[in-house]
Amino acid sequence: MKFARKLLLGSAATAAMLASNPALAQSNDAEMEALRAEVAALKAQLAELSAKVEKVAATPAPAPSPVAVSAAEKKPAAEISWKGSPEIKGEGGWSFKPRGRLQIDAASINPSDTIATNSLGSTVRVRRAQFGMDGTIPGGFGYRVEADIGSGSAELTDMYLTYKANKELTITLGQHKPFWGLEELTSDLFTSFNERAAYHGAFGFERRVGLSATYVAKNLLLQGGIFADNAADLNGDGTNNSRSFDGRIVFMPKMGNTQLHLGASGHSRRFNDFSSTARYRARPFTRTTDTRFVDTRGFLANGEDSFGLEALVNNGRFHASAESHWLTAKRIGAFADPTFNGGYAEVGYFLTKDSLAYKGGVVDRTKPANPLGKGGMGAWQINARYDWVDLSDEAVTGGKQQIYGLSLVWTPTEYVRFMANYGHLELTDAAVLAGGSGDYSADVVGMRAQIDF
Repeated sequence: MKFARKLLLGSAATAAMLASNPALAQSNDAEMEALRAEVAALKAQLAELSAKVEKVAATPAPAPSPVAVSAAEKKPAAEISWKGSPEIKGEGGWSFKPRGRLQIDAASINPSDTIATNSLGSTVRVRRAQFGMDGTIPGGFGYRVEADIGSGSAELTDMYLTYKANKELTITLGQHKPFWGLEELTSDLFTSFNERAAYHGAFGFERRVGLSATYVAKNLLLQGGIFADNAADLNGDGTNNSRSFDGRIVFMPKMGNTQLHLGASGHSRRFNDFSSTARYRARPFTRTTDTRFVDTRGFLANGEDSFGLEALVNNGRFHASAESHWLTAKRIGAFADPTFNGGYAEVGYFLTKDSLAYKGGVVDRTKPANPLGKGGMGAWQINARYDWVDLSDEAVTGGKQQIYGLSLVWTPTEYVRFMANYGHLELTDAAVLAGGSGDYSADVVGMRAQIDF
C-alpha cells in the first residue's frame, strides 16, 4: 500500500509540472509521450495491486492453532452439574459430590394395657442426620464416606472403596451392608414405611467391614463377600473376631411392563470369641422408643446361620413384595439350636400417574411425573403390609410380634418426602408385660419429614 501511494504522488506531481509549463511540453514531444506511457503503466500496476489487496481482505482468517489459544479460551478443567447437590467432574475420571439426608420422626405408641415404662407415648426424634461425600477416581475406582450425627454423636455409616473391573463386575472394600435382601439393601430414603420390617432389627442387620463382589448381567444379580463386624464394634483389642460369609442371588426379568424380582440369600457367621452372647429383639414399628416388646434376652451362642427369600412384582402404579428370613442361633453346650423367623408381605398403589422405581435389585428413587412447583402435586402412594417376627423356639421364649400396617407417602419432588404410618400390633408371649400379661395389643401412629441431596 505504501508503494501504491508513492506511485500516485509521483504521477500527480508529474502531471502538475507539465500543466504549469506548456512550453516545456511543446518543446519535447518525445519526452511527453514517454511520460504518458510511464503513467499508464503505473496506473495498470496500481489497479492490479488494488485487486490483490481486496482479495486478501475478503479471505477468512485461518483458525488459530491450539497452541495459540489462550488459557481463558480453553475447556474448563471441571464441569459442574446438579443432582440434589453439586456434582463436580474433572478430567481423567475424577468426580466429587456431597451427600446427606435429614429425617425427623414423630410417633405415638399406645398399648392396650398399662406398661411400666415412660418411654412410650408421643415422641419426636431426629431419626437420621447423615452427611458425607462420594465420587470417582481415575482407574475405575469409586468411594463413599458418610456419618450419622442424628444421635448426638458421629456414627460411621458407609465408608468404602469400589473398583469397577468391567461393566458387570464391581469390587467393594470397606464398611457396607452384607446382602440381607431386598428391603434391607433398599435405601431408607425409598422404603414404603418409616421403618423396615421388624425382623431386620431383631436379627441385627447392619453395615459391616468386609470385601465383596457384585456381578450384574441383564437379568441376573450375584453378590457375595466376607465380613467382620461393624466398624464401631471393631475396637482393635483383639476381642472381636467375628467373621461371616454372605451371598445373594436375584433373578430380575422384565416382561413387557412388568418387573419381576425373585431372590435368595444365605449367611453364615461365627463370633470366634471365647465366650459370646446372642440376643434378638425388635422395636414396635418405630425407632422413637428403646422399648422392645419382644426380646430373647442374652444366651450363650458362638454363631448364627440364616437364609432369606424375597420377591417383587412391579407394574405401572401397582407393586407387591414379600420377604421372609430364618435365623438359627448356634448355642453352646447341650441346648438345641433355636430357629427364629420374620418377614413381611406388602401391596402398594400410586394415586398419581407414577410408579415404583426399581434398579439393580433394589427399589430406587421416585421421580414424580408432575412435581410440585411445576404445575403438579407430586407423587402420592398408599401401602398396606403384614409384618411379623417370631423369637420363640426350643428353650428360648422371646415372643411374637405381628403388625398390620398402612402408610401414605407424598413425594412432592424427588428429593423431598413426607410419610404417615399406622400400625396395629398383636403381641404373644411378649418379654415386656402389659397389665401383667404377655399377650396384648398396641397402636402406633408415626410421621416423617425427609429431605436428601
